[in-house]
Amino acid sequence: MLSRIAGTLVPVLGRLTVTSETAGPVAPGSIVAANHSSLADPGVVLAALRRLGTEPVVMAAAGLWRVPLLGGALRAGGHIPVHRGTARAAAALDAAATALAAGRVVLIYGEGGLPKRRDSRDTAPGAFRTGLARLAAAGGAPVVPLGQCGARRLSSGGTAKQLAGFATAPLRRPALHVHLGTPLHLPGDVAEATAAAHRAVTAAWHAAEQRCRGAG
Repeated sequence: MLSRIAGTLVPVLGRLTVTSETAGPVAPGSIVAANHSSLADPGVVLAALRRLGTEPVVMAAAGLWRVPLLGGALRAGGHIPVHRGTARAAAALDAAATALAAGRVVLIYGEGGLPKRRDSRDTAPGAFRTGLARLAAAGGAPVVPLGQCGARRLSSGGTAKQLAGFATAPLRRPALHVHLGTPLHLPGDVAEATAAAHRAVTAAWHAAEQRCRGAG
């Protein structure tokens, strides 16, 4: 449901383009690791993946399940709530591992949260947490690095600015680009795996950023 909504709504808000270093849908049982820059980027990423024939399970902040309508869509789609900073946080990785074993694609944000700055500039991904590396190690799932650029032009800053950004987006139609890199298998050491994943997602972000810059 969320992928269908994103696939319909995002092209109205901006000019979405997608590139991938591997043809076709993301392979079943893969982890898609994306950079996180805006409240809008999950929709951009879902719309892009849907164009490639992939509808992932999303790992997202548990608070979203309390949002009217959105919470119902998340539950219906089998998406995974992450209770950050609580004893229940580890349960999200267990649920994600189960989804991978069942052949689902899991979308995870390595940074684990949004940047605190308020401007609309795109910058390289911040430091990654270890959850991505631990999830990949649990079952040996391949990781597909994903870089997205342009979502901050849809939504950034304080609440009023974010609402204004969404309201004016159909008129402004900012360039949005998503780039998927080549799948990789992370090393077993968590620190090394986290660093390798960060490098790969950063490289994918650079590719997306160059496309956004060229599109204006």
